Amino acid sequence: MKIVVCVKQVPATTAEKRYTSDFRLDRTSAESVINPLDEYAIEQALRLQEAGTVESVAYLSMGPEQASEALRRALAMGGDEAYLVTDGGLAGADLWATARVLAAALDKLAPDVALMGMASDDAKGSLVPGAVAAIRGLPLLSYGSELRLEDSVARIRRLNATGYDIIEAPLPVIASVTDQVGEPRYASLKGIMAAKRKPLETWSLADLGISADELRGAALTRVIEVRPPEAKAPTERIESIPPEEAATRIADWLAARKLI
Repeated sequence: MKIVVCVKQVPATTAEKRYTSDFRLDRTSAESVINPLDEYAIEQALRLQEAGTVESVAYLSMGPEQASEALRRALAMGGDEAYLVTDGGLAGADLWATARVLAAALDKLAPDVALMGMASDDAKGSLVPGAVAAIRGLPLLSYGSELRLEDSVARIRRLNATGYDIIEAPLPVIASVTDQVGEPRYASLKGIMAAKRKPLETWSLADLGISADELRGAALTRVIEVRPPEAKAPTERIESIPPEEAATRIADWLAARKLI
């Protein structure tokens, strides 16, 4: 049994985000990391491998050549091999183009489970798992807090407002997991050194049988404006005064905003 974990390289959460003249996120101006939510998918896959449920764990990413750094980092955590789809025709790809390319790559790899994080830290769309499942015509098991595999069936535990649901589907499936699966492991020095020797194969669009024309410029959407979030009002602090006076000032502040 084989799992392929889809991994995305994103700007670090705390990094200052900049945009190019055509409103694309400038990914070269900030530190890049593995999408934090993808690390939970990596952890889930490695736990299944350690339990003997799956024989191999591979990683798949789409992006510029520098995305290979994220794949090497994933390999340092564990797993066996990695694949990077990189092509000039993918510049500015949106969710649709990403799903189209990942689906084609997964068709080529034919895993029992294609596993993803619940969202990417940069776009936060949460749409790619469902789009890949629709394109490939496979069941989608989404937002799992745990993934189990047995008897050619995939089963997830999905938390709800009162407890959890158990949802299952026959293999192969597309699945996504949340940050409830367990804390991702750190890459050890031994793992980092071993990752340098693990195979990492690079594919172009042609290798997947896709032409750049099919992707319609790699995006069906167009960004027409970007602006920073509005600045928050400065925090008001009440300190170094008697408690009675502080309570009165807090009550007046809430009343002025019709909160009480």
